[in-house]
Amino acid sequence: MKFKFKIQQYQTDAVNAISDVFAGQPYRSQNKYTLDRGIVKQQAQISLFEPGSAAQPEEDDIGFANARIELTCEQLLSNIKNIQALSNINESQTLSHKFGAVDLDVEMETGTGKTYVYIKSMFELNKRYGFSKFIVVVPSIAIREGVKKSFEMTQDHFMDTYGKKARFFVYNSKQLSELEQFSSSSAINVMIINIQAFNARGADARRIYEELDSFNSRRPIDVIARNRPIIILDEPQKMGGDATQ
Repeated sequence: MKFKFKIQQYQTDAVNAISDVFAGQPYRSQNKYTLDRGIVKQQAQISLFEPGSAAQPEEDDIGFANARIELTCEQLLSNIKNIQALSNINESQTLSHKFGAVDLDVEMETGTGKTYVYIKSMFELNKRYGFSKFIVVVPSIAIREGVKKSFEMTQDHFMDTYGKKARFFVYNSKQLSELEQFSSSSAINVMIINIQAFNARGADARRIYEELDSFNSRRPIDVIARNRPIIILDEPQKMGGDATQ
């Protein structure tokens, strides 16, 4: 069964409001860096060259990260105030940026299509500024599966609108090859992850912070961070607490 999505103006307005926060940010595509393949890969490369010689990165050793935000705090706050004024929202006096360049609180009523809006925002941010790496953090397995289903259902819809599809996957600490693809792809990439991956307990807990032999002695969190992803917290009110942060 194929679903047809009708474009709602209020959803378009929400997407534009999010995207306009970064008005003035230059478009940057293919922000390349050399992938860290871990100890095993590095040792294999060194053996191919004379001591002291520098190896040039191969094509499959290239990663693509989001560009850094080039706007100042003052510019970001000014953009936010302009958006708030147009929407009759009380203006913010300071910029919230505890966890990155800027922390945005986007509120939508239940049933108005917030998942659709943040998926479309990814495509719009990619179109305007070249951002391509996103992470959706969810509070439960049920919501995670719902988000994954939304990506599946809207693929053709956004292909018609933007001429491209997003690659998405659910983070699994036992399938870390997905992180390699997340890093090395220049397309829109989305990782969906449960908040429990950061604060769970047990034998398989918090592997995201550990140097893993199966991951060439790398920490998954470091590989993820190198991409400078945009983080979307779905239903953050269910993620409170110091352990989560």
